[in-house]
Formats: sequence, C-alpha cells, structure tokens
Amino acid sequence: MLEVQEYREHINLIEADIDHEKRNIEAFRQKIVSYSHLKGVTERLSLCLTLEDTSKTLSSEVHVLFGNKETTIILYLFHSKTGELGISSSQKGQMRINLKDKKGDEFDQYVVKTLKSLLIEDTRSDYRFDIDKIKTEDKRTIRSLISTPLMVGNKALGLIRVDSPHSRSFNTEDLRLLKTVADLGAVAIENAQLYRRVEQLAVRDGLTGLYLRRYLIDRFSEEIYRHMQEKSDMSFLMVDLDHFKQYNDKFGHVAGDIVLRTVGMMFAQFFNEPGSLVCRYGGEEIAVLLPNCSKKDAVKKADMIRKKVAEQTILLKREKTHITISVGVASFPEDAQTKDELIRGADEALYRAKEKGRNAVCSV
Repeated sequence: MLEVQEYREHINLIEADIDHEKRNIEAFRQKIVSYSHLKGVTERLSLCLTLEDTSKTLSSEVHVLFGNKETTIILYLFHSKTGELGISSSQKGQMRINLKDKKGDEFDQYVVKTLKSLLIEDTRSDYRFDIDKIKTEDKRTIRSLISTPLMVGNKALGLIRVDSPHSRSFNTEDLRLLKTVADLGAVAIENAQLYRRVEQLAVRDGLTGLYLRRYLIDRFSEEIYRHMQEKSDMSFLMVDLDHFKQYNDKFGHVAGDIVLRTVGMMFAQFFNEPGSLVCRYGGEEIAVLLPNCSKKDAVKKADMIRKKVAEQTILLKREKTHITISVGVASFPEDAQTKDELIRGADEALYRAKEKGRNAVCSV
C-alpha cells in the first residue's frame, strides 16, 4: 500500500514537471512569435514617411503584440516647437479613439520625468501612485499598464503606453518587448520628423517662413475640386505691402527683409485655422487661401489683419515706423469657377484697393 502511494506521488511530481515544462515551452513559443514579429515591424515602419503614418503604424504594431478589445494604446510625442507632451495616436482594441487627456496622467508624467520604463501589475496595490486621484477624460478603468519612453540616444521623443482594465495583464517580459518596439519606433519617428522638416524647407520661403507660390498653385486645384464636391465656399486673398520700395530705398534691403518677415509672421499667426494656407506669392505680395470661408467672412478677416498690420510698430535703424497693406478678395464659386479666375479676380480687387489710396480691402 505504501509503495502504491509513493508511486502515485512520484507520478504526480512527474505530471507537475510536465505541466511546468509545457508552460515554459508555450511561453518560449510565444516569445519566438513575438520577436519574429519584430522583423515585420521594422519593415512596415521603414515604409512610413509621414509622422501621422508612423504613429498609426507603431500603435497598430503594439496592438498586435499586446492588444485585445479592452486594451488601450496611447502614443505621446513632444511638440517640436512648444515641447509639450501630446497624443499622436490612440486606439482601443482595433478602433482609433480620440482621447481628451492630451498631456497625459501621473503615469505618463512619471515616465517623462524619470525616462524609465514602467510596469504596474495592479494599480490598486502600487503605492507609487494614488489611483483614486488619477482620472482619465474617457473615465476608463486602469488596473495594469506598461509604458516606456521613446528615446533616440539621450533625446526623448515621447512615450508609448498600453493599459488594461484588468490587473496583471502584463509582465516584465511584455515590458522588455514593448521597449524593443519603442526603440524601433523612436528611430522611425525621428526619421519622419526629419522628412517633414526637409519637406517644409522645400515648400517654405526662407525669409518669411510662409509657403512658396508653387506649393499654393499645387494645392489650389485640389481645394477647388474638394469645395466643388462639398458645394462649399472658398476664398482667396491677394495682399500687397504698400509703398514697400520706399522702405528699401530709405532703410536698405535688410530693413525691407525685416518688414517682410514681420508682416509674414503676423499673417501666419492670424490665419492659423486648419486648412488655411498663407504663402509669399512673390516680392512683397502675400496670398492667403481660406477653405470653407464665404466672401463676407473673408472680407471681414482681411480687414481685421489690415488693421493689425497698420497698428504694428516696426523698429528700423532705431526709428519707429509703420506699414500698411492693400487686400483683394475673391471667392469660389461666387466669383470664379477655376483657379485662374479666382487668382485674377483677387488680383483685380487688389488693384482697386490700391486705386482707392491703399490701406484698404476690396472684393470682386
């Protein structure tokens, strides 16, 4: 009887060892599958040129590795100008979502400040954070998460995070894998940012920072077609700096550049709605394309910027001076049906504004 009992215990131990080895084999198999996926991640990220495509691809790849229908994946990037943290891509399951907690919560701020990866198996028992004080805008439950900074050398580009409404959804191996994906993603993001800077240099005026004329012309036909399909208004402003030659003659060409740069900056800041396009049309001329804008609204905006420019004090060789602008306005489809008709209409309206004595706005 004792021998039978010992035999059974021996069998139980062997079965336990077999189960343990099976779990190890399955975990190892999953690890092989995950790391094999990294080759595809590298290839797919390398095909992305824009920052938007890179961000979406990276979050999608993270979803393949860690996601399910309840998992939320958020990619944060630092803004190139302000340095503030902002959401670049977010999804829950396979669906893209629009989260409002743009600057991140305490978990994200911890990763940003320490530049270290973060694993929380259960937010209710992790005493580094007070989960009761951490509220997300979409009111989702967060019980576990992994997060890691996006680093290229010593430079932080942002962070990527995966959170779940269930505790112990992630382990140290998951965090290690996320960090590997983040390293690949960080290089792709830096390349996309570099590509965007190079692309902007190709379409931006070096003096004013405004778009070049050829970029405006390329966009024009697309915008007219889109507004034709949507049956919506679009307006075009042609702007000229009044008596600009006199500034060059009196103060020199360097001073003329200062005037152009100042006025160009004012236009870029004023017409900052999504889709609006401000370009240096040539010499001292500026052109503005205003999508989804009626002629009435365009004239109102043109007069507002005219007043702002006239009120702006410009210091040239220690002398305070002012400059004025004349503006011509034309709208699609009210005044024109084609790109050339719209440009010609705004140009003729600009000519009338000058004939009125300048510092004026005229429309077709």
